[in-house]
Formats: sequence, C-alpha cells, structure tokens
Amino acid sequence: MPPIDSSAAMLVLWAVLGYGLGSVPFGMVLARLMGLGDLRKQGSGNIGATNVLRTGNRAAAAATLVLDAGKGAVAVLLARALAGEAAAQLAGLAAILGHCYPVWLGFRGGKGVATFLGLLLALSWPLGLAACATWAAVAAAARISSLAALTAAALSSILAIFLGHGEVFVLTIALTLLIFWKHRDNITRLRNGTEPQIGAK
Repeated sequence: MPPIDSSAAMLVLWAVLGYGLGSVPFGMVLARLMGLGDLRKQGSGNIGATNVLRTGNRAAAAATLVLDAGKGAVAVLLARALAGEAAAQLAGLAAILGHCYPVWLGFRGGKGVATFLGLLLALSWPLGLAACATWAAVAAAARISSLAALTAAALSSILAIFLGHGEVFVLTIALTLLIFWKHRDNITRLRNGTEPQIGAK
C-alpha cells in the first residue's frame, strides 16, 4: 500500500475544518435565541442575513451578516497561517459549501453571499473590499439583495485580475458559479420583475 501524501492529507483536513466552520447556521441560532422563530418557515426560508432582516430584527440581521462573513474569513486565515495558500483557498471554498449545504440541516442551507464576501476579504482585502463595495452600490441603487450578490460575484473574477490577484481567479469562478446556482430562483424572479426588495416581508 503506497504511503499517504502528508500534503494531500493536510488539504483534506483543512477542507473538513472549513466545511465545519461554514456549516454553523448562525442565522438560525440567533433567530432561536432572540425568539424570532424558525427562519426556514418564514420569508424566503433562507437562513441568511437577508431573511433574518425580514423578521424585523435589524440587530439579529447585522449579527448574522458579520458571523456568516466571519466564518469564511476565519477558515481562510487559519488555514493560511498554519498550512499555506492552497489550504487557505480550499478551506474558503469548503466554508461556503458548508454554509450552502450544512449537514446539520439536511444540506439545505443559505446562499453563501456573506461567507463569500468574508472569505474574499481574508484572501485579499483589496479584492474583498471591491466586492463589498460592488454589493453595497447595487443594493443601494436597486434595493435588491440578490441582484447585488449576483453582480458582486460576477465581477469578482474580473476584479481579481484587475487588482493583481490572479492566483484566486479559478476560485472566484467556482464561487461565482455556486452563487448563481444558489440564486437560480431569484434570477427567475428578477427576470419576471417579482423579486422583493431588501427589508420586504
């Protein structure tokens, strides 16, 4: 039996740890703690900050946003510090997969936007800030969270090249495809003009 490649084993370990971090459903935890009910039975049924905002509790929504972004950032920063850049990118990808498909919730999680922005900030703060600014600008102009998310994701690969971070180009492509897939129903509603605005119940 050939020996196990220690570097490959380390990458697998960081993928598992990243997934574990990403799969913590902070939106649901905060909603339960604050008496807001089961998010999966309210609004869009999503466990992210946008649906938490639909409960009317802005503090819970803000906390969910920060924590969901933070888990992506922590996964990247820990992996980078202890195992290098390849592990950081893999941990970041695994974190967003954990958020979108958490084992604890039957693999029915959120759409990954906050975690996506958080891991981009950790991978490259200029790229992360540019993506956050894109999201904020579109959200302010259109008042539609999904449109802001899709725009930020779609431009992330271009921004990565423009800002000199081509090493994350492939990762940003993969993350963009995932976010578009998770927003496929939103895309249909955007086309039909029926997508709700931010804060709408």
